[in-house]
Amino acid sequence: MANITIAQQLATTLEQAGVKRIWGLTGDSLNGLTDALHSMQTIEWMHVRHEEVAAFAAGAEAATTGQLAVCAGSCGPGNLHLINGLFDCHRNHVPVLAIAAQIPSSEIGLDYFQETHPQELFKECSHFVELVSNPAQMPEVLHRAMRSAILNRGVAVVVIPGDVALQQVPAASKPWPALHAPRTLPAPHDLDKLVELLSQSKAVTLLCGSGCAGAHDQVVALADALGAPVVHALRGKEHVEWDNPFDVGMTGLIGFSSGYHAMLNCDTLVMLGTDFPYRQFYPSDACVIQIDRNPQALGRRVPLDLGIAADVGETLAALLPRLPYKGDRRFLEESLKHYAKARQGLDDLAQPSPAGRPIHPQYLTRLLSELADEDAIFTADVGTPTVWAARYLKMNGQRRLLGSFNHGSMANAMPQAMGAQAAFPQRQVISLSGDGGFSMLMGDFISLAQLKLPVKIVVYDNASLGFVAMEMKSAGYLDTGTDLHNPDFAAMANAMGILGLRVENSEELEGALRTALAHDGPVLVDVVTATQELAMPPAIKLEQAKGFSLYMLKAVMSGRGDEVIELARTNWLKDSWFKIT
Repeated sequence: MANITIAQQLATTLEQAGVKRIWGLTGDSLNGLTDALHSMQTIEWMHVRHEEVAAFAAGAEAATTGQLAVCAGSCGPGNLHLINGLFDCHRNHVPVLAIAAQIPSSEIGLDYFQETHPQELFKECSHFVELVSNPAQMPEVLHRAMRSAILNRGVAVVVIPGDVALQQVPAASKPWPALHAPRTLPAPHDLDKLVELLSQSKAVTLLCGSGCAGAHDQVVALADALGAPVVHALRGKEHVEWDNPFDVGMTGLIGFSSGYHAMLNCDTLVMLGTDFPYRQFYPSDACVIQIDRNPQALGRRVPLDLGIAADVGETLAALLPRLPYKGDRRFLEESLKHYAKARQGLDDLAQPSPAGRPIHPQYLTRLLSELADEDAIFTADVGTPTVWAARYLKMNGQRRLLGSFNHGSMANAMPQAMGAQAAFPQRQVISLSGDGGFSMLMGDFISLAQLKLPVKIVVYDNASLGFVAMEMKSAGYLDTGTDLHNPDFAAMANAMGILGLRVENSEELEGALRTALAHDGPVLVDVVTATQELAMPPAIKLEQAKGFSLYMLKAVMSGRGDEVIELARTNWLKDSWFKIT
């Protein structure tokens, strides 16, 4: 029987599992793998400039396809660079396999060059991590890792020393069996209790998260049966917001006042596929029901009257035939009126700026939503781009919205756009990049050209770490250490052979965006937006108003009164900032 290397066996197994590409940055400890891929010519090596980008990209590929995605890093620093991106993948619950190369096996534990201990490093950001030190462990260790990533919806890591990857194993091995995530059904007694609680309720609100994926119609039917407003968490936006006459917007720090009040005033809150983390937004005396396929999420944020460990879609399909229709729509109608007012208030802010004034980011995002394809994939950097995406991008059941919504890492948008674009080369992929996030991993911008990925990068160039600055101001601090001295990003793009456009005036914006979206290659649009733009939370507490007043006093006393004047000029219509609730 012919022999092959472990690296060849690994590559063959991944091919059997349908893997199309591996994201990574090569090094000598990965030579066996990259050589095997080169010989096979069936799995593409996606050469990036930083391993963190590889992990983010793999996560986006997994999120958009629902299939296993793979990234790889060489020993030592290469492994370490993967970690932040893998944390994001793991917290987004997407199936990603990381191949972590290791130093020569004979040198482990001897303080060798680039030595780390990957099994410890990756433990917190994975469901499975194991070292391959003997050929007899393969392919079962790899199979276990892949099963773990797929069935547990998260990261699995296989650690392979470079010399072990070159050792021989028999060519014949068991083929990889196709796997699908299991269905989790509700227990009959849980359904009985759920029907009982909902039948007794008079003002129900649904809070929907990413666990509602694929259950849009059931969620809408439940809202109709209960006369319930539908509030969504950020990761639920793409799954429940569209074609939903019961939607009242988002809650949370970047949400709508209507979503906030629909939760605050309900007598029963039903959490559907969400682990919404902000306790201050939960009602204090309502009956709370949570349905989530992850049992560990039940009751983690708020005490429950009923927790059901099951898929949302499966549970609602079993519940709806047993649920009587509630004719009293007063709570729903009040919530919808509040939403209409809140929505109009937000839309009023998404207008062109007067001549000579910086562009409002709300207007930029509204235009992007209007001009983008019906099946566009959006990625949003952490910070204010996520705020504007949450409030102004319109979902329709075909569009996708990706971000670092659980891990909260900067610099996610461009790498995630790369992963989505590679998986769907014919779809429009748009990165809503903050100037801080974009510049953090800016070295991989050139990878768009090298990998021929026609991603559209839109930089929100406000010369500031804007969300951090707002947090400082609302707490009464001067915003120190948040200013950014940016280059002309468009000129930089053109120097790299990528179309770059710079926009400084509102009247030029729509034309530039149309040009960018029509271009058949990668594009960067550098949009100069207002530095002092405020993203108002859904409710302003007294301490926030006091903190903001203290910031303004400190700014004037520190000789920064011009900033206060600019802030007022930028936000003078937004009197809701000063409305205390």
